[in-house]
Amino acid sequence: MSILITSETKFIIQGITGREAVNLTRENLDYGSKIVGGVTPGRSGRDVYGVPVYDCVRDVVEKHGAVEGSIVSVPPGFTRDAVFEAIENGVKTIVVVTENIPRKEVAQMVELANLRGARIIGPNCLGIISPDEAKMGGMGGPAANTRQAYKKGNIGVMSRSGGMTTEIASTLTAAGLGQSTCVSIGGDAIVGTTYAELMPLFEADPETEAIVIYSEPGGRMEAELAEWVKENDSRLPIVAFMAGRFMDEMQGMRFGHAGTIVEGKEDTTAEKIARMEASGISVAERIEEIPALIQKRLAEKGK
Repeated sequence: MSILITSETKFIIQGITGREAVNLTRENLDYGSKIVGGVTPGRSGRDVYGVPVYDCVRDVVEKHGAVEGSIVSVPPGFTRDAVFEAIENGVKTIVVVTENIPRKEVAQMVELANLRGARIIGPNCLGIISPDEAKMGGMGGPAANTRQAYKKGNIGVMSRSGGMTTEIASTLTAAGLGQSTCVSIGGDAIVGTTYAELMPLFEADPETEAIVIYSEPGGRMEAELAEWVKENDSRLPIVAFMAGRFMDEMQGMRFGHAGTIVEGKEDTTAEKIARMEASGISVAERIEEIPALIQKRLAEKGK
């Protein structure tokens, strides 16, 4: 099994005729993903690498039946409307790759998704991959590179950085540790799905035996994850890599992503590391330490 997407997941690409979306279409098709249609208003009747283009999501659903997912790759001024359209047409998993969306509009997107039982991944993310099955988004880049970095296995990966998702997966793959599902959740201050919100999905997945996360200063995501692990007595060993340790004395500065603003003591790397370790999460100082820590934690579980 895997979470969020499988080889059978049918999805669309909104904004499919845009330059970035054209590349995403090719990369996802080459990896074996099932893209049943694309949406660009006024471009109906065209196709992108054989994927038919429609004027609206409703037209895709009428032609192909229920659609499970969507990649949203439209300009930030139109992203909220595109996400609303997908949600109101029954799409349940929405990967928003667009960045620079106003926070208020992201909050509105997330609220509607929660009301309709949908899930947003992102914004400002590279999406989801279940190795050797399918991907939704730009994870790993071209299919040949993706197949080299990601291999099927039992380790789940969650990351606020798209690039670091691939770096961690590649490090695990080189050590002979494949991945169940990898999720780039996005680096903005507000994201559709947090680490703690993904944990129940990994927890229920019999294929996943451990989790790796990439963490940064700023925000409460790691604290929420630590609380979830303790409160739910998680069966899954978790290893975290914490970037940006140098920022602990630089409150108010931003590190890379919009969500990594250190506003107080609780946002610092030292505090986050302490919270995670207190909940049983192992913290690696370097990326290359992750496989050994995972193997150690799995051995302790008798895996």
